[in-house]
Amino acid sequence: MQALHTAATGMAAQELNVQVISNNIANLRTTGYKKQTASFQDLIYQHIRRIGAQSSEQGTILPVGIDIGGGVQTVGTPRMMTQGTLSQTGNDLDLAITGEGFFKIQMPDGTFQYTRDGTFQMDNTGRIVNAQGNPVQPTITIPQNASGLTVNAQGQVSVILPGASTITSTIIGQIGLTRFVNKAGLQPVGNNLFIDTPASGPPQDGLANLLGYGAITQGSLEQANVDVVSEMSDLIAAQRAYEMNAKVITAADQMMQSTTALFR
Repeated sequence: MQALHTAATGMAAQELNVQVISNNIANLRTTGYKKQTASFQDLIYQHIRRIGAQSSEQGTILPVGIDIGGGVQTVGTPRMMTQGTLSQTGNDLDLAITGEGFFKIQMPDGTFQYTRDGTFQMDNTGRIVNAQGNPVQPTITIPQNASGLTVNAQGQVSVILPGASTITSTIIGQIGLTRFVNKAGLQPVGNNLFIDTPASGPPQDGLANLLGYGAITQGSLEQANVDVVSEMSDLIAAQRAYEMNAKVITAADQMMQSTTALFR
């Protein structure tokens, strides 16, 4: 019976939906995390009576047809790149982006990856690096014994150098931002990092707070854009849909047993 297969596709779709929702909830406190949603489409139809077919020699046209659907399929898990709320930390090297853009990170193999997670630190040479020790681009090295580290909205990094005759800040570098035509087309690779793909378009490097790029806020981090109330509501809806598909399988099985018993 076709209903068994159709309901089975519905159960598989809702199982994946629950997996996506559970990942969103698990990353509720992950800095810079962007939530995902599951998108579905109906499967191919079996056309038993085609709409608009001729139904008589006089040219009568069928106003409706008989189309039996084959179920549902998952077509994607798009990522919602909306802005998350900012949380103040007070750490000089915690940076958040308000608006468009990603921090650019150089990997050990020389390639670049991108992130909204501005939880940065200094390594043993004074470079500003991410949690995995990879340098933020352009590479900035903070001089030894420098004080008064500040990062303004444009990403300019300033410090008070040791031995300076006056207590004035000196700009030692500028953190850049990178934009993409389709940021939802970026591929997540873990560790809060993304890589560009043909779908995202090539990276467009620029300066913060200029020409459409977002501003950088020092001493803050961008929180995940996950709404726990919405996720719980979606979880309940997915569970109910799964249960209904399971009931369809049970009902179809009972009907098959009844039909078999009639022809014994």
